[in-house]
Amino acid sequence: MFMNVEASRHHHKEALRSGILEAARAIFVRDGFDGFSMRTLARSVGYSPASLYLHFKSKDELFDVLVEESFADLYRSLEKIVREKGKDPMQQLKRGLRLYVDWGLKNPNEYQIAFVIRTPATKPYQTHQAFEAARTLVKLALAGTGTTPRESELRTQAVWAAVHGITSLLTQRPQFPWVSKKRLIDHVIDSAIRGVIGARKQERSARSCKQ
Repeated sequence: MFMNVEASRHHHKEALRSGILEAARAIFVRDGFDGFSMRTLARSVGYSPASLYLHFKSKDELFDVLVEESFADLYRSLEKIVREKGKDPMQQLKRGLRLYVDWGLKNPNEYQIAFVIRTPATKPYQTHQAFEAARTLVKLALAGTGTTPRESELRTQAVWAAVHGITSLLTQRPQFPWVSKKRLIDHVIDSAIRGVIGARKQERSARSCKQ
């Protein structure tokens, strides 16, 4: 009986925490980091500000939790591609980049939290597992080319810049008269891979897929 009560309390606490995070995510996206306040959040969820501080010490901590949740969700999707064995690395990279864009379009609020909303730079930036997954996919695509680690990092960041650009535009300007979104996304990804990884390697990969 005691264990059931404790389990019920834990479940209730987690449900409250989840509700707070969901409401906070929407407010951060709407008002930005500077415009966010714990008082506004309290009104949104129907709690007192003091009650919120039982779950989160500050808006900084709250935002950090949301960022980690967003990156973790993206990484879980990318990890499946990274762990594949015996696949064409160029195609793995292309699928990974497409998955990144699709994830952003399906989860626009999470994408804004992870990549768009700016916060005060109070601590050193740490890359997340999602970016490590991108590094791995680029390294696999560059295998055997003699690319140095520094050059590989440059190409990883360049590819990310390309897919981040199209994802940000599509999520923040949904009313723009875009051409076919699928064709546009594919064109950006193909151009990024061709320009950053190298046309020759991409063509070689395409020929091997046809054989």
